[in-house]
Amino acid sequence: MADDPEFPEVPDPANELASNQSAIDPRDFRNALGTYATGVTIITAVDAAGKPYGLTCNSFASVSLNPPLVLWSLVIYSQSMSAFQNASHFAVNVLGASQRALASRFAQSSGDKFEGVQWTPGLGGAPLLPGSVANFQCRTVDRYYGGDHVIFLGAVENYRYDRSEALLFARGGYGRFIEEG
Repeated sequence: MADDPEFPEVPDPANELASNQSAIDPRDFRNALGTYATGVTIITAVDAAGKPYGLTCNSFASVSLNPPLVLWSLVIYSQSMSAFQNASHFAVNVLGASQRALASRFAQSSGDKFEGVQWTPGLGGAPLLPGSVANFQCRTVDRYYGGDHVIFLGAVENYRYDRSEALLFARGGYGRFIEEG
């Protein structure tokens, strides 16, 4: 019987980044990631007092169809971290191509983002935004630390969508999908 193979020791990515030992330039890495076009979402939740919180996010992704699971991530020093950490539910509102102004508004780190914005409460009170091409109402299942972000895993308990055009984000700007053919 052969001996177990030896694997080289791999540094813990959290320690590597925390100790500023990464050979990768963070700004250039962000530029490289920006070449990957994503959809644009506004993630929402309410705190214990019922105050709505929301932020523009493009780190949303599906994880599993059965059971239906999704994830998104939030930088650890976000002003709204406490609200999302403690919320039982969150909603993922996938923005339509006509919602650039809303995406920009919720990308700001200050002010009352919901002032003048219509919304309806979803599961756990998480705000659902009208005009979204889809929304996913999720129960928070778990949270994982990954470098300078917390990754939220949600079980989709309800969703809706339509066939409207989604807003896209790439290379630091908003755009649209142009179908060829």
